[in-house]
Amino acid sequence: MEEQIITIAPLNGERWWGGLTALGNQMPYASNTKEYDLERQNENNQIVPLLISSKGRYVYGEHPFRFCFRNDTLLLHSNFEKLSVIQGGENLREAYLAASTKHFPASGKTPEELFFSKPQYNTWIELMYNQNQADIEAYAQQVLSNGFPTGIFMIDDNWQNHYGNFDFKAAKFPDPKGMVERLHSIGFKIMLWVSPYVTADSPEARFLEEKGYLIKERGKDTPAILRWWNGSSACFDLTNPAAFEYLKQQLYDTQKKYGVDGFKFDAGDVMYMCGDNLEFFNPSANAAVFSQKWAEMGLYFPYNEYRTSFKMGGQPLVQRLGDKPYSWDAVSWLIPDMIAAGLLGHAYTCPDMIGGGAYSTFLNIDKDSFDQELIVRSCQIHAFMPMMQFSVAPWRILDQKHLEICQKFARFHETMGAYFWETAKKSSQTGEPMVRHMEYMYPGQGFLNCKDQFMIGDKYMVAPMVTKGTSRVVKLPSGKWRDDQGKIYKGGRTISIQVPIERLPYFECIK
Repeated sequence: MEEQIITIAPLNGERWWGGLTALGNQMPYASNTKEYDLERQNENNQIVPLLISSKGRYVYGEHPFRFCFRNDTLLLHSNFEKLSVIQGGENLREAYLAASTKHFPASGKTPEELFFSKPQYNTWIELMYNQNQADIEAYAQQVLSNGFPTGIFMIDDNWQNHYGNFDFKAAKFPDPKGMVERLHSIGFKIMLWVSPYVTADSPEARFLEEKGYLIKERGKDTPAILRWWNGSSACFDLTNPAAFEYLKQQLYDTQKKYGVDGFKFDAGDVMYMCGDNLEFFNPSANAAVFSQKWAEMGLYFPYNEYRTSFKMGGQPLVQRLGDKPYSWDAVSWLIPDMIAAGLLGHAYTCPDMIGGGAYSTFLNIDKDSFDQELIVRSCQIHAFMPMMQFSVAPWRILDQKHLEICQKFARFHETMGAYFWETAKKSSQTGEPMVRHMEYMYPGQGFLNCKDQFMIGDKYMVAPMVTKGTSRVVKLPSGKWRDDQGKIYKGGRTISIQVPIERLPYFECIK
């Protein structure tokens, strides 16, 4: 199709969200931005061909497009379809609901309740590529001995013999089925890291090549070798229905063999799939279609997690924010990025790992110089989100005071689990985000650029610390609000509050 170029002039005071979850901290978008290409860029997180505005308008594509802003004018480029702006209502919420109802309606299904009622623990930062049975069982026991709740336990990359193989390494896991049984017996559900990649020089790759189940080099009858963050590999061609079914059955067999509950579906990033040398089984497929098919695999496994996908709004998939650095900037990005995920249709999203997913930060820790306040504030933000995930072990990096605070908020998240679960079930019917922008809930009250407060459902407003310090300003919407200390406030005004390290400020709407 000939390239379509669409120019959308701004309305007075209009601002836009959407496209890439990872850009949430830049939303609403500035008057001038660089161009983003949803077919080739995902910035380590989810992408959806959707843009929505504070004035009730939206743009939706069935295919990836390019977009940028020039002096508040939205410029769109599509090689697949003619795009247009649609007036869905008068404000951000009405625009989102109009778009979601028409283009990605709520499925009526949720992920498993445990995602919302208990914390998650991921072995990546503690073990990196040295996943092994002894250390995994020790980590799980340390969760209990340090007074943290049990929950979902994710065994990360390099548990398997190689990519495309789904058996545990015998040298590292002498009794994997017994390990899973023991972890189950102390209260954990178990998920395994998987990707669509296949180690090129392996028996599995040769078998899959013979079956025609791998992405090929264009014009050749040989598998393409894709470069990704952990080397160069062949890749399942999930646009081939037979390859899709084969991989799904392999995962089912893995569940049956070892007793695991589900999978962390990593990779699938369009940035690794957009080479012009790739040839998919489906001749009309591209990187975005591949990413969507990889996400569809998760629909067969109620215990699932994704860091990247294309479209898939309204579906019972657990999404997670991409790995962020250990920094106060990254802490301040958690709220706007979570809001962006929700506005792209991903209601069931987990923030990044507590403290960030940059494993190098947590090597050779000196507790005397390490900023423990950052870990605690990150943990507090997670505690009032739909999900929270630990990876670095808090008991390894924190002194007793800060460890006890993190344990307290892990337990707090558990006590809020019933509310999170009820909100998740409502989202499965309405399609609304669980984590909501203040402008979404209270349009026209001065919250357009608010990035340090959020609503979860329609009952609680959360105003955590996202910078170093022990005080902050909170802007209250109209209505009557009761804070976490029982104090009642009349809304429609700004207040200054003290936030000692032990406190997570939140406000319940009581009128």
